[in-house]
Amino acid sequence: GDILDDYLRTDGVWILTRNKQFYKTNNEKECADKCEAERNFTCRAFLFTRKKLQCLTLAENAKMTVTFASTDTVLYEKRIYLMECKRGIGTEYRGTEAKTQRGIPCQKWTEKIPHKPNYTPEKHPSAGLEENYCRNPDADERGPWCYTTDPTMRFDYCAIPECEDQVMQTGEGECMQCNGEDYHGEVSRTESGLECQRWDAQEPHMHGFILKHYPEKDLKMNYCRNPDGELRPWCFTTSSNKRWEYCNIPRCTTPPPVSGLDSQCLSGKGEDYRGRIAITESGNACQHWNTQFPHKHGWIPDRYPCKGLQENYCRNPDGEKKPWCYTTTSSIRWEYCTIPPCDMTEQAIAGMNNVPVQVPLTEECYRGKGQSYRGTTSVTVSGRTCQAWSSMFPHSHVKTPDRFPDADLRDNYCRNPDGDSSPWCFTTDPNTIWEYCNLKRCDDDTQE
Repeated sequence: GDILDDYLRTDGVWILTRNKQFYKTNNEKECADKCEAERNFTCRAFLFTRKKLQCLTLAENAKMTVTFASTDTVLYEKRIYLMECKRGIGTEYRGTEAKTQRGIPCQKWTEKIPHKPNYTPEKHPSAGLEENYCRNPDADERGPWCYTTDPTMRFDYCAIPECEDQVMQTGEGECMQCNGEDYHGEVSRTESGLECQRWDAQEPHMHGFILKHYPEKDLKMNYCRNPDGELRPWCFTTSSNKRWEYCNIPRCTTPPPVSGLDSQCLSGKGEDYRGRIAITESGNACQHWNTQFPHKHGWIPDRYPCKGLQENYCRNPDGEKKPWCYTTTSSIRWEYCTIPPCDMTEQAIAGMNNVPVQVPLTEECYRGKGQSYRGTTSVTVSGRTCQAWSSMFPHSHVKTPDRFPDADLRDNYCRNPDGDSSPWCFTTDPNTIWEYCNLKRCDDDTQE
């Protein structure tokens, strides 16, 4: 699998850390390789900055220190150090439980009082013998243990929950459709094994998700729920170090129930609108939901399978007052759309739905080698989005607007600055440097 599958990704976060190493890398995978190879300390996480292509390997993760916002940064934390549950006999458990099943505090692995340990970090460097955390360096069948601070008890086992217990297979109720907004199961642990806080409690975390304010969201007990349109069900945790976390609810194998015909007109807030209008109320063309240009966003169709995020059609995935879209104008991030209300006559609705789906491009074809092409296509032949010419991410290059002032290297539009056989661009796919664009040659008969 992908090396990044072993990490939990959080966008726009920086963490304060004492122990770190700086490296120059081209992408997140290279940074993960540096973390795996780190020998100065145990690497639990890394930070990657897109603009500077800088990699910081870290000894701490967000559980151990403070975090704050940083727009251009991505934090990747090793999942193994976030898990508070064990798999099997727990030899890979790296959580922070530090007391025995009887509640006795653990002795630090480096100390010799009250007990002289046989298992030390020096003798077993890969066993994770840090602080006084419960571990299983000798593959004991009964799971993680520790030396205790009680002189009369040399060691004892720790009460670490099983990761497999997070999802109780009790039928369809324990899987989710779409993004789990209608999930009513009884899973009450997060994906890292933390116990959920009750929704009617304000300790250890204060919050506004109170049953009387959200009567239809089924905020019962401490069960995982999705009351706010997140990616999947979540809960506040009983750990004071972690405010909230997603839960590990499997996706149902059966298709979601059909809730009636998708609406071609506006009823209520238009959350069920599935028409083809793709122009905002001020006349701007909508940006395609599966592209990140000109506006980066989180409404990615694959992540929200039931929101109808097709093409660049106006939609309401987040409970706004009516359908909207990101615009293709870089200075206007998003706008509402004008959707005909359902109580209009059929003829009037038909008239409004004949609004062009997209503002026509200035040019949709090229002549010769396309060196004179000045259209706004920004998609390659394989459907990849073009990288902006002024950007060096994910690909560094020399085809910049200042070096080719006559080539009109604007935004991420397809161009041919170097006399290639047709217009092309660098792509936003880190694994594909460049491709020709999805453009056809103009008919020779077409008038200039």
